[in-house]
Amino acid sequence: MSRFHPNIVVSDVFGSAGDVTAHHRDGKTYLRKRSRPVHPMSEAQAAHLEVHRRALAAWRDVPDEVKERWNEFAREVEPHRPPFDHSSWISGQNLFVSAYHGFFTLGDEHVPEAQRFVSFPPFAVSVVEAAEAGENLVVRVETAGLSYVEASRYWLYGKVQLMPAGSGIGNAAWKSVLAAGACSSSPVELILKDWRNVWPEVDVEASALQMHGKFVLLDAETGYRSQRRRGSWLIEIG
Repeated sequence: MSRFHPNIVVSDVFGSAGDVTAHHRDGKTYLRKRSRPVHPMSEAQAAHLEVHRRALAAWRDVPDEVKERWNEFAREVEPHRPPFDHSSWISGQNLFVSAYHGFFTLGDEHVPEAQRFVSFPPFAVSVVEAAEAGENLVVRVETAGLSYVEASRYWLYGKVQLMPAGSGIGNAAWKSVLAAGACSSSPVELILKDWRNVWPEVDVEASALQMHGKFVLLDAETGYRSQRRRGSWLIEIG
């Protein structure tokens, strides 16, 4: 993987072309060989693709004057990938599809209305406690930073990986999880289903484990999502 260096002709690159893919990490851009998986999609990946197709089909049915409103609102939105210097923005279609996916994740799939993107409040995630409930692991987490906003409109959503205590991020599975309630009921519960089979790397006799997470806030009023927050927590299983 080689580093891409901006110049006066090309300030940044995104996506794939030929056998090369641009990859962004820690504010820097790298070029690597394009991945061409030979394995079929998983059931979850296929389901996600179907949602995306429905979102694109819904966008095609949006009247032109409404599309222009989406485009107007999108020009105010900074992308979730660099550069973060207000020199680029997303399209109205991007904003529409993002909202569509957000509502689907919240269990409320529908064609979203064009709404202005409002900046999300800063937030932080911390683990309170964890306990087994049958085959599931219930992790209770605090979402700090929402004391002065309407927290009931925000839901915590992300991907987690469980590893042996003290371990860094590994090759284990990442699983998506939506909190069991809005952030107004903080701490909220993350229910990790059938966790011991999903993460066999964790010793069945262990009383502690490491949870790595990548979280966003989902806005139940707009379907939009915040920038991602990463973290790692040592969890004692009660």
